[in-house]
Amino acid sequence: MIRDFRPTRRGGPGGQRGRMNTLPRRVRQQMSVSLTALAASVFAAGVVIGLIEYLDRSPVREKFVPGSSAWWPQLGVAVAACGLLALGQWRHRRRFGRGSGRLWLLAPLGQSAARRVARTCSAAPGRAAAALLPSALFLYGFWRAGKQVIGGLDPNATVNAWGGPTYIGAMACHYLDLLVLMALAAWLIDKLLSPDPRAGASSVTAAGRPRQAAGNRS
Repeated sequence: MIRDFRPTRRGGPGGQRGRMNTLPRRVRQQMSVSLTALAASVFAAGVVIGLIEYLDRSPVREKFVPGSSAWWPQLGVAVAACGLLALGQWRHRRRFGRGSGRLWLLAPLGQSAARRVARTCSAAPGRAAAALLPSALFLYGFWRAGKQVIGGLDPNATVNAWGGPTYIGAMACHYLDLLVLMALAAWLIDKLLSPDPRAGASSVTAAGRPRQAAGNRS
């Protein structure tokens, strides 16, 4: 297939594809190496723990208890999560503009978050101490998600779990619950941390032109 490398106008389909190609790059540029490495390390530690537990699994199979899957409560959690997700996305677009490239779901692992953590630890140790508990809950989500990858292969780990008895069902419900808890923890952390010292710096709009950030929080 022959590709057309001719320049296109920004507003046309070619311009849209260009923005789509640069969006992942802009997201990567905003990620914090230290926070991302920390999250990846905690996730990897969970995978190792799950592997150890799987290798030490019991050969005796537990019996399935009817009703333990709790699909209806999980459905309610999923509906509520989708509603909050849509609301959050609407507020994000309203604040920064559509296609702004600003971090949203990955904001807790962004450079802005890293700067806010550093500023809070140096200027407001009381706030930093208050953020320890939700931070631990946020990191626990990565650890538990990693543990589920291999630990969930043990039939006894999923037979009476929410979403069980299948591996896929239990993982889906575990991950849904973890994402909700992590989102709550991230919201609390956002309220406790000091503002980003670079909040007044220019941000990039969908058209690639700088503008002043609308607020102090990322």
